Amino acid sequence: MGVLASELISRAHPVITANDGENVTLSTMGGRAWLVEAPGAFDLPAQRRIWSLAQLLAQRDDVESLIPGVTNLLVLFRTIQTDSEAVETQLRDYWSQAREVHPQGQLIEIPVCYGGEHATDLAAVCQHSGFSAREVIRRHHQGKYTVFALGSAPGFGYLHGLDPALATPRKKVPSLNMLKGTVTIGGAQAGVSVLTGPNGWNAIGYAEIEVFDPYAESPALMAPGDTIRFLPERVEL
Repeated sequence: MGVLASELISRAHPVITANDGENVTLSTMGGRAWLVEAPGAFDLPAQRRIWSLAQLLAQRDDVESLIPGVTNLLVLFRTIQTDSEAVETQLRDYWSQAREVHPQGQLIEIPVCYGGEHATDLAAVCQHSGFSAREVIRRHHQGKYTVFALGSAPGFGYLHGLDPALATPRKKVPSLNMLKGTVTIGGAQAGVSVLTGPNGWNAIGYAEIEVFDPYAESPALMAPGDTIRFLPERVEL
């Protein structure tokens, strides 16, 4: 079964109420798929329970694949589910059983050139946050980030851990040709672009790194549960 979360190694945190499954949001995505969305804020405890839910569902023979997202999980069954009420009841029960898990991911350190020609939105982040460019850079590189999920583009990691004071809305008009390797801020998340092309996130630096290599044994540099640290290799202001 192609299940990313089955590779996560857990340590349980058993503080969950019996009716907790009533709080999740369930949506059908066609006849075979359900989207489970965790309640509450965009935070690490919610994501850890999503990973736990995926571990539990991975044991079912009728589940074809599981795709963890940012505080959500797409559950794809092997066949069309005719009794949607039964499926929803089961998914809520599984959520109530889910506990926070702590995957043993790797530490990935990414040297970054902050500022310079590729940091086209650094001024906008400064204006939105009220910080100087040096303070934005300091707060960004001092963060400890967790890869919540991969998506949007091959190997792109959604990174949690951005200083909330740096959260900057995505651009209304995206950049048309943002270079791959650009270090970005999108709302409350951080990221590193994997493809050159249109991008609505805010560029604050550049990393000379391959985030996705289709010819490598492990094409994606990042995996859910990995820890990311950005190292200020150079600052151009």
